Amino acid sequence: MSVIKPSLAKGTRDFSPIEMVKRNFIYDTIKTVFKKYGYAEIQTPSFENLSTLTGKYGDEGDKLIFKILNSGDYLGKIDEHLLTTRNSQLATSKLSEKALRYDLTVPFARYVVMHQNEITLPFKRFQVQPVWRADRPQKGRYREFYQCDVDVVGSESLLNEAEFILIYNEALAKLGLTDFTIKINNRKILSGIAEIIGKPDLIIDMTVAIDKLDKIGLDGVSKELLERGFTEEDLEKLRPVILLEGTNEEKLESLKTVLALSETGLKGIAEIEQVFEYVESLITYTLPLTAKLELDITLARGLNYYTGCIFEVKTNEVAMGSIGGGGRYDDLTGMFGLKDLTGVGVSFGADRIYDVLEELNLFPTSAEVGTKVLISNFDAEAEKYALPILQQFRNAGIPAELYPSSAKLKKQMAYADAKKIPYVVLIGGDEMATGELTLKNMESGEQKKLTFLGILDLLK
Repeated sequence: MSVIKPSLAKGTRDFSPIEMVKRNFIYDTIKTVFKKYGYAEIQTPSFENLSTLTGKYGDEGDKLIFKILNSGDYLGKIDEHLLTTRNSQLATSKLSEKALRYDLTVPFARYVVMHQNEITLPFKRFQVQPVWRADRPQKGRYREFYQCDVDVVGSESLLNEAEFILIYNEALAKLGLTDFTIKINNRKILSGIAEIIGKPDLIIDMTVAIDKLDKIGLDGVSKELLERGFTEEDLEKLRPVILLEGTNEEKLESLKTVLALSETGLKGIAEIEQVFEYVESLITYTLPLTAKLELDITLARGLNYYTGCIFEVKTNEVAMGSIGGGGRYDDLTGMFGLKDLTGVGVSFGADRIYDVLEELNLFPTSAEVGTKVLISNFDAEAEKYALPILQQFRNAGIPAELYPSSAKLKKQMAYADAKKIPYVVLIGGDEMATGELTLKNMESGEQKKLTFLGILDLLK
């Protein structure tokens, strides 16, 4: 029998115990904040019917959906002519009726429609689960990765948008970040800008170009706009808006002048003002914002999808892309026949947040420790003596292990070192005779004699 060399599928990862503790620290911190704001967790299956997913992400997105072959004699059901055409796209519907989920949003929309008679609107949910995309793997881009989404559907209130700002602020501050920016914009403002320069049909082209301002600069944006059908006269009107500076209030006042003749644009401004007003009212009763809240007219994120406020979060402490984003969308469930149900949601980029915390050394020690204390095992008598002590540690909520078989001290210390166990309790003849155990601090090397209760107090 030949030996198979173990390997990972491209674009996937293993997570070590230490990595899992750190990842769970991120998820648990964020989930605690979600629950505090009234959001409840749901989960949806890893795979959906292919028909549920296709046609929801555009042609490019559809190509990245991982299809699952039907079980049984799937080729026997395919017309022979279809096989000879060698057209995989035509054959897919016969070969595959299911697919791995591409994101959490479309399954959420499907969930809302299927459970509309059971859920209470507004429906506030969060979801932390893996998704799969048949993308080309590269640094920072995986075929399997986790999304961390929070959404509310069935409410038009802009209080939801304001609370998402506070959720970002609180969760990221609890994770240890001290310098990050929550950027906000509104689709209606962008529509108003396209409207006043007489190019409402080119709004997507306009926003795709201005969204690149950070990367290619004003000259690059101007060149792209000209290539997309805008004139020099249009650019003269656009430049002051693209380069809008000042405080959020000053930017809004400037926009009111620019968009005075656009009803849609003015509605977008009013929505942003209402969100800022809610945030101001809410933070009166809590700590000031850690985040910088910035109105950014060049922010466009997935404009085909969003209809109102748009968010993006960036850390200023590490060179990194966005670590979160989202926005308001109308008629999310319309694709499944439930019309006119508005919603708003944001997501946390957990993988990028992990990299940021790692680079800034922000993971607390508690996020790196599994077992807190190891009890030595030198012989059968010491093992018998240690068993009730082991369980008392565990009953007190202290993760504890007994070295599973008698061994030399050096081997047991090496085990504790390898697992980064901070304390070792040594039990030999003297300890059993006196009831005072030897506690060794593995970091400092210090040893002291303590009763079990003394050790318990120290470890707590």
